[in-house]
Amino acid sequence: MTERVRAVLLTPDDTMLVIRRTRPGVPVYWVLPGGGVEPTDASREAALHREIHEEIAGKAGIVRLLHTMESDDERQLFYLARIATWSFDDRTGPEFSTEGRGEYALEEIPLTLASLDGIDLKPEEIAHVLRGAIRVGGLGAEAQL
Repeated sequence: MTERVRAVLLTPDDTMLVIRRTRPGVPVYWVLPGGGVEPTDASREAALHREIHEEIAGKAGIVRLLHTMESDDERQLFYLARIATWSFDDRTGPEFSTEGRGEYALEEIPLTLASLDGIDLKPEEIAHVLRGAIRVGGLGAEAQL
């Protein structure tokens, strides 16, 4: 089974970092930073740290596992994390130089229902989880712990 890790990265300004994906022939959508767990990763959390470094040249403090999605062939683990510094210009992930992958653009969105409803965050299940957390006001406060 393939495992992927992704991060709900909250900034000091209580915004969330998302990656806007633009691909030929596909409507624009957004994803959370992260990617596949590799055999050389010491743990899922180590994989997440590696992915955050590759994708946004940042270091994050993982707060906790927020949500897990599982299908017959894939497991995705979504972590709540805090990040203070990043540099999208210094990203090093191999996907950025792969021909035909389209464009990646890092965006900060406010941690509000209106902002989340204004983007097509994939997968929809994590968007639903985030909307629920925002409604009860726990996402930002929880990440302060």
